[in-house]
Amino acid sequence: MKRKRVLAVLAVGLVVAAAAGLYWFQPWKLWVNDTVQEALPGAAQSSAQVSDQSAKSSGSATSAPKEPTVVATGALISHEHTTSGDVRILRAADGSLVLRLENLDTSNGPDLRVWLTDAPVVPGKDGWFVFDDGAYVSAGKLKGNKGSQNYTLPAGTDLARYSSVTIWCERFSVSFGAAALTKA
Repeated sequence: MKRKRVLAVLAVGLVVAAAAGLYWFQPWKLWVNDTVQEALPGAAQSSAQVSDQSAKSSGSATSAPKEPTVVATGALISHEHTTSGDVRILRAADGSLVLRLENLDTSNGPDLRVWLTDAPVVPGKDGWFVFDDGAYVSAGKLKGNKGSQNYTLPAGTDLARYSSVTIWCERFSVSFGAAALTKA
């Protein structure tokens, strides 16, 4: 009788541990890709505005909306997971800042974020854990682990304070990949 009770408690404990492990690690994400392909910010709006302006035009010349200007660029390197792609920070015509990931290719994972940070990008395992040590601005949850995507940075973000971008796994406090920024 005692033996059955002990086995039942062990079985329940194993089920609870397995469920907690699945929730925490989400291993299926290693085989599931989320591809996001967003247009360059302002591109779709620009063509719509141009056609609207053309339709409203009565012989007077109208100027096309300004394309975003590049403020900083960088190339992603691998950290915890193989990661590649480019980072651009753009200033839109309205003055807002957009962090753009282009041709991103990384692993999927639980609780991935895009951070603008003041940490130096260190290659190899030494660079995996440095990004939450100093100042950072979260641009939001990673929309997809593949493709090109835009993240609007909070108003008032001072780019002079930040030197890198990381794909950060908040659950495990580790960088999947990062890019050192070069001001344009």
